[in-house]
Amino acid sequence: MTPYICPTCATQYAASEHPPEHCPVCEDDRQYVAWEGQQWTTHEALQQRYKLRIDQDADLLAIAVDPMFAIPQRVLHLRTDAGNLLWESLGFVNDDAVRALRDAGGVDRIIVSHPHFYSSMVEWSEALGGVEILLHEADREWVRRPSDNIRFWRGDTLQLSDEITLINVAGHFPGSTALHWKTGPHGKGALFPGDAPHVGQDRKQVTFMHSVPNFMPMKPSAVRRMRALLAPYDYDDVYGFSWGRNILGGGKRAVEASFDNFLAQVAA
Repeated sequence: MTPYICPTCATQYAASEHPPEHCPVCEDDRQYVAWEGQQWTTHEALQQRYKLRIDQDADLLAIAVDPMFAIPQRVLHLRTDAGNLLWESLGFVNDDAVRALRDAGGVDRIIVSHPHFYSSMVEWSEALGGVEILLHEADREWVRRPSDNIRFWRGDTLQLSDEITLINVAGHFPGSTALHWKTGPHGKGALFPGDAPHVGQDRKQVTFMHSVPNFMPMKPSAVRRMRALLAPYDYDDVYGFSWGRNILGGGKRAVEASFDNFLAQVAA
């Protein structure tokens, strides 16, 4: 029995004798099936074919697949008063990543922003000693490899400590989650939004997408709700979903201006 992985979205499925017939994550209108058709790989095959880049991204320990595989997200290690958090997940984990994270103080909990980044989160949890995986309840249906290590939360916000709050920004997925760190890695507030909001290529603005690869914007009502939920939080930095895609300094001003610009465009 093998927990097969979709190479387009990196989602790992529950162990089965044969590969699944299809990947609902990729068949959803927010994602896409590879032009070559549905294919499958395994965790062991990825470990043999790829490496993990382990380095600093804007003063945080970061890990990403090298060369690029599936969606090019990277994980970040956050040392906070809520414990050491692993923000996001990747398609595979190896001994080098586990060693680097342990040397940095270990991981107490994995938090994933939305289903496109669930990937091999159970493999990561098990490799790190069975740590808890925290996901929003609204996206429960997208979990393809169940685990007793997964815990769901519900509601608009979840305060994990004095400094760490999870915010159900929704819009992209019903359970899309942003993390706010009151003091951040640079001593000021930092926002970790996954890709809702989505940091732009110029790293001066964000946008609000129902589907990034298919260029479908969010509904204005979802954007307005997101704006209201983020309004109480101060942050100077915004850490986007992939390596270097960060707004460092003036983050909240950039996001607020982007809300104005986006809503003006979709209402024009």
